[in-house]
Amino acid sequence: MKTRKMDLSEITKVIDPIIGMRQKDWYLVSATANGTTNALTAAWGGFGNVCERPVVTVYIRPQRYTKKFIDASGRFTMTYFDFQKHEKSLVYMGSHSGADEPDKIQKAGLTLTKIDGQPTYAEGKYVFICKPFFCQQLAPENFLDKKIMSASFPDKDFSFMYIAEIEAAYEILA
Repeated sequence: MKTRKMDLSEITKVIDPIIGMRQKDWYLVSATANGTTNALTAAWGGFGNVCERPVVTVYIRPQRYTKKFIDASGRFTMTYFDFQKHEKSLVYMGSHSGADEPDKIQKAGLTLTKIDGQPTYAEGKYVFICKPFFCQQLAPENFLDKKIMSASFPDKDFSFMYIAEIEAAYEILA
């Protein structure tokens, strides 16, 4: 698998940080712990600058199996795909738990590989290697608009917000 290291300034040229994340730029959040990799499909998040670092912010519900892997490894990747080509794989990864299906990556038709020792997929387009430095669970009392809270968290399973430094970005070449 060939890759090209990207300058971080290229990220917003290839990923729309606002509209794209909701509509077509779903990604896999992946982490490896104790020799096992797990991933989940995500669409919430953003890019920015926090504490003078280039960062991503991702939101992960407490029951997601991948959360344990992120917490144990101290790293995660965000892998973006050609959505039209891999929509079925992304839906599968988001609707099946690795706790119940340890081979869900294979069943989704994806090929696990590594870049800089971190998990990604040969079918991906872009991968960002991230090191979390802040994590906090969203809390009901902090929602200024309770309608958004009720609509997004009807089961009160409030996501954990991870802020992570982007250590490296790569384009995965065919």
